[in-house]
Amino acid sequence: MIHPHDRQECLSHHELRIAVIQTERTAMSERFTVKTTGRNDFIDITPEVRSILNGSSVSDGMCHVFIPHTTAGVTINENADPDVRSDMINALDQLVPWTDRYRHFEGNSAAHIKASMMGFTVSVPVENGKLVLGTWQCLYFCEFDGPRTRTVVVTITG
Repeated sequence: MIHPHDRQECLSHHELRIAVIQTERTAMSERFTVKTTGRNDFIDITPEVRSILNGSSVSDGMCHVFIPHTTAGVTINENADPDVRSDMINALDQLVPWTDRYRHFEGNSAAHIKASMMGFTVSVPVENGKLVLGTWQCLYFCEFDGPRTRTVVVTITG
């Protein structure tokens, strides 16, 4: 075991260099609302998120989308064919039917389960001031207990 005094002596015999690279980082957060029209609804929120990104000074970084609700979520999926949305809703309804032997007194346990399955956040890289999404990809707000007015939180860092 090295005695603390000896350790200090050992360190003094070695040159220690630490390079610190400082870059200016920016972060901004903005909220917007989504009005859903049915119990289950997938709404493309990509235009709103892009608008917030365009209002920021970030050219390279990350875009985080967060849904502060327990019966709604967010996902990235195809937007070219509207049948994909219908298929996703139908598949989720088969996996998690609205009525079952749930114990939650509000009667919306299926919505909580579906929202947890989809998730409450997505992160998308930002390059050259644009969201890095695939050709057919978009950001979907996923409603499972509507219709309601919901909040989406977008945080841009770079």
